[in-house]
Amino acid sequence: MQNNRRSLFSNLRGATVLSILALNTVFWAVPIYLTALLKLFVPVRSFRKLCDGALNGCANAWVGVNNLNQRIFCNIRWHVQGLETLQRKDWYLVVANHQSWVDIPVLQNVFHRKIPFLKFFLKQELFWVPVLGQAWWALDFPFMKRYSRGFLEKHPHLKGRDLEITRRACEKFKTLPVSVINFLEGTRFTTAKHEKQNSPFKHLLKPRAGGIAFSLSSMGEHLNRFVDVTIAYPGGAGTIWDFACGDIRDVRVQIRSLPITPEMLGDYFNDERFRQAFQNWVNALWEQKDLCMEELVSVPVPELNPCPPALPTFPDLRPIMEKSAPMEETSPA
Repeated sequence: MQNNRRSLFSNLRGATVLSILALNTVFWAVPIYLTALLKLFVPVRSFRKLCDGALNGCANAWVGVNNLNQRIFCNIRWHVQGLETLQRKDWYLVVANHQSWVDIPVLQNVFHRKIPFLKFFLKQELFWVPVLGQAWWALDFPFMKRYSRGFLEKHPHLKGRDLEITRRACEKFKTLPVSVINFLEGTRFTTAKHEKQNSPFKHLLKPRAGGIAFSLSSMGEHLNRFVDVTIAYPGGAGTIWDFACGDIRDVRVQIRSLPITPEMLGDYFNDERFRQAFQNWVNALWEQKDLCMEELVSVPVPELNPCPPALPTFPDLRPIMEKSAPMEETSPA
């Protein structure tokens, strides 16, 4: 009986958390839409800059209410290291491992008012997601127009057009600090995917170097720092429903950062030497991340190292190391 009562209470808590999330999303969508329309129809630079500040204020308020919702109902123990190196008035490219949709509220909670509001590269089709798609557009999330390899073979004159569209979408980030996030694995971690890939990493899928190379090529000149985030759930990542029901009790996060230098910006898809060097660097990053996750998931709570290993510096342009783990490649397609 006790287990049944506990299950009922847990389900009620989950329904409450998700209901508050939905209501909070609809509530803040209204001023976001209205402010975006004002910004669209009043072509005055100073006014549009004020609108950008208002939009980011609404987005941060939305996250703040969501975080309060979690704090009241979810009872999570947070263990976070590395936030002291970050600031709100800077430009960041954030990279993280991806295990569950729970990663999104975790990242928003950890970085809330520590760095600029997190924005994702989105496929153009996601604009049509009800409520959220239009809010993402209003908040200047960069939407990507991607052409498949087959399409480009039939229309070679469009090669590079998708990259140029994304670059233009990112032009608005020149004057307002921004944080753009990229999940290098390209999909959520599951045991089945891990086995299918024959991934050389214990806790991670193979990273897709092309995705982050695309991000850096699109807007690297507008970004100042590269932030590596490792997220671990000792009790398992679970689902959003598990998270809402309070079943995920322990979240551990390590954060490291380094400057984005000119050596990290190059033509990944056409320059073989740069592509190999970039793969070298991402492999080294992922090898460190796998070891970090092994430490973070240890029980009891590990003592977070006050001086974690430094991020690997971008390598000289040289052939890819033979000992490096094989990686999945991706293109803008």
